[in-house]
Amino acid sequence: MSAGTTIGLEPTAPEETQGRHYTVRQVLRERPSAVAGLIVLIVFILTAIVGPMLTPYGPHERAGAPFEPPSAAHPLGLDDAGIDMVTLLMYGARVSLFVGFAAAAIAITIGSAIGLAAGYYAGRTDTISMRITDYFLVIPDVPLMIVIAAIWGNNLNYIILIIGLLLWTWTARVIRSQVKSVRERVYVRRSIALGGSNRHTILTHVLPQVSPLIVANTVLLIAVAIFDETALAYLGLGDPTAISWGKLIKNASDSAAVSAGAWWAIVPPGVCVAMVILACTMIGQALEDALNPRLKASYLAAKGFRITRLTEEQRA
Repeated sequence: MSAGTTIGLEPTAPEETQGRHYTVRQVLRERPSAVAGLIVLIVFILTAIVGPMLTPYGPHERAGAPFEPPSAAHPLGLDDAGIDMVTLLMYGARVSLFVGFAAAAIAITIGSAIGLAAGYYAGRTDTISMRITDYFLVIPDVPLMIVIAAIWGNNLNYIILIIGLLLWTWTARVIRSQVKSVRERVYVRRSIALGGSNRHTILTHVLPQVSPLIVANTVLLIAVAIFDETALAYLGLGDPTAISWGKLIKNASDSAAVSAGAWWAIVPPGVCVAMVILACTMIGQALEDALNPRLKASYLAAKGFRITRLTEEQRA
């Protein structure tokens, strides 16, 4: 480039944005992280469904000496009671994943309903709903779960209900903000002006626009619910009759597995929890990025400009 050349910044043509309604194939093709997370999650789900049918041992069947190290017969060794760790992980996956999916379903239902009502109706409904949401937001989730679980008992159904009733707040605020934006769009106002009922407008015009955020938040809530169940089980507030990954970690901790050098009794369930949480996080973030076009908007970015030579007319 010569010294006398004048340089101008010319915005490039923005990339054509795709519609809101991405197909699953498009999301998986464009985001490898979603593919990796989905594969990991499917493997764990299949393991939880089919695994216990294939293992030769029962979840309470003693297969050898306590803390027997890994071997060909027992790839992950035995726990403090001499039970096969692979078998326990398979049965634990059933409980942990069931708690995650069930609690997430409760939380997303409550959060979406409150968010839709607050954002669409506004006014007093919005004020009351958001004040209730704020009260739940300022209360630490885990301490409140501990208190409620101690009062209600250690039944697995109660634990699912507790987790679900405490995880809806963030979803409600996110959905409410999006609904307030969607409600001001022309086609929504036209539907209201033409006499469309609130139910028809919400189900036909508003809900489809916020469904991507609902899907993304559902996947993320599964990860949070599994973590919360693990925390409650580790603190001794889980269902004593249910085998979960958190219960396995607690049993190994109570039996001093680390001091005994039996890492195989505590590390595998912890790794399973971490992998499922990571997989759900990767899927949720990829879905949110792909299905929410606002997150892809970039009005001023370096890649949006290129260096060009000014013409004689532009110099004049």
